Amino acid sequence: MRYVTHLEAAIDGTVLDHNIVQTLHENRPLWVRYDLDAVKQVFHKSMLPARPKDMFRYRELLPVGDEIPPVSLGEGMSPLLPTEKLGARYGLSKLWVKDESQLPTGSFKSRGLSMAITMAKHFGIRRVAIPTAGNAGGAMAAYAARAGIEAYVLMPVDTPIVNQFESELAGAKTFLVNGLINDCGKIVRAGRDAGFWFDLSTLKEPYRIEGKKTMGLELAEQMQWKLPDVIIYPTGGGTGLIGMWKAFQELRQLGWLESDRMPRMVSVQSTGCAPIATAWKQQSRFAKPFPNAHTFASGIRVPEAVGDFMIIDALRESGGRALAVEESRLLAWQQTAVRLEGISICPETAACIGALEQLREENWIQADEEVVIYNTGAAQKYLPIQPVQLPTIDSYEAIRSLS
Repeated sequence: MRYVTHLEAAIDGTVLDHNIVQTLHENRPLWVRYDLDAVKQVFHKSMLPARPKDMFRYRELLPVGDEIPPVSLGEGMSPLLPTEKLGARYGLSKLWVKDESQLPTGSFKSRGLSMAITMAKHFGIRRVAIPTAGNAGGAMAAYAARAGIEAYVLMPVDTPIVNQFESELAGAKTFLVNGLINDCGKIVRAGRDAGFWFDLSTLKEPYRIEGKKTMGLELAEQMQWKLPDVIIYPTGGGTGLIGMWKAFQELRQLGWLESDRMPRMVSVQSTGCAPIATAWKQQSRFAKPFPNAHTFASGIRVPEAVGDFMIIDALRESGGRALAVEESRLLAWQQTAVRLEGISICPETAACIGALEQLREENWIQADEEVVIYNTGAAQKYLPIQPVQLPTIDSYEAIRSLS
């Protein structure tokens, strides 16, 4: 059974039919809504230990229910790793990293694209397209291949070469665009308007949120249904942050949480591309396009986010905040985290390390608080744009002379 009751326009609450293909309302995203009272009658958290440790273990809280076969590559529960050395560096005894780099396509994009492609297949969609700053394109290509759906990927010319390779390898028709992700998006919209393909852009359909929501459901389960004080999250399109906040509200309605206290959500961007952080500073619910966007962390190089108000609403409701950290320090923060903990921290998550540093200096995060940082992708996917100068040697003695 599926427990979806309707789709709801995030901008004004308009109710839409979930049994047909829906995209946007007033050019803004949609929520998927469930009959949580009915879910309570058939599903309890005590049932979870007996289920496979994958994202579809929460199927009653997902659009698939037990009726729609998932398009899956085995999205296992990503580990929640204690980071004692990194925590000690910033004066924290309870710092965790939830490591999404271990998902099938090497990033958290596996979750959203698994769900979006699952629902596209359910609705009989045969051709999809996506603009991407990197990881989303490869993930869509992989899940589309799994589903037998034709895929088109459009990415900026300076997208990391690994992302270009994985999209093409999975059979997607992959194209480079002179410009940023929003320029790629214009081409995708043109193809959508011509009826050539279905647009799987961030928040342009309602189901990627539901896949990303499982990051929050997993975290609650891993923390024994007691949420942390603070969640620090790198923000491009913002689907993950929005999805987690939705997950926490649904869990609270189900009565599964041990406390009504919600985590303070922190949205992190780079000074090279900071539309949400700028809107937050200006106390605006909507973000203006960010000019001359540039950042080493390609996943957060999103100068316009259609879900801007949804991100900012979540930050305000949670008592959180948005901030931008210094672009020039991203590599240093990345090196610090990887060398202390060995976790494959991506540049986007490096921005979160910078945010943690700033928030501790401001004492916005207290020493005894529990903090979770999301590592949204694997460092290896960015290595080709980080030239490393290594010494060449021919003997042990040469190594000793350099040590």
